[in-house]
Amino acid sequence: MAGRPSLLRPDVEQYLLKDQNERLIDEVVKHPIAMIGPLLMAILGCLLMLASPAAGVGWWVMVLVGAVLGFRGLWVLHVRSMDRFVITNMRVFRVKGVFDRNVATMPLTRILDISVNQPPLGLLFNYGHFTFESAAADQGLHEIRFVGDPNGRDLTIQRVIQRAGIRAVASPRVDLPDGT
Repeated sequence: MAGRPSLLRPDVEQYLLKDQNERLIDEVVKHPIAMIGPLLMAILGCLLMLASPAAGVGWWVMVLVGAVLGFRGLWVLHVRSMDRFVITNMRVFRVKGVFDRNVATMPLTRILDISVNQPPLGLLFNYGHFTFESAAADQGLHEIRFVGDPNGRDLTIQRVIQRAGIRAVASPRVDLPDGT
């Protein structure tokens, strides 16, 4: 039986089907570039609070705005650090949330297509965004943003699908007697 969920780190191991021999292949955290915005917001909040004595009579406004910015930045940073994309030998799933956990799962057999989008900064810093297509019209696992080494992770998923025997192996080319 799983223990209480942690508010500091998502325990993805508790979601594995151990009785079915499900194994963790890769646990993907957000790329560090996804943390820059919230980190800058938290730093700006701290700087506003430090500069509040120079504001004179309205010092409390700067402290209040700085505290809100700082806490908001730290909160977004924590929420993003709790967002995990997991690849196993049976499925892919995503765990996210701090006080409420959202787990979206897609078995490997349902994955029809994986699109990898790398914006210009993604090409420079080696991150991208995954889009999963499945036969289901409404799905809980559709887009995963800020995945580090997206091409390597795509190959990992393709290898796992291939090893599971879900897709047929391409046979070597055979020339027909008529030369085609």
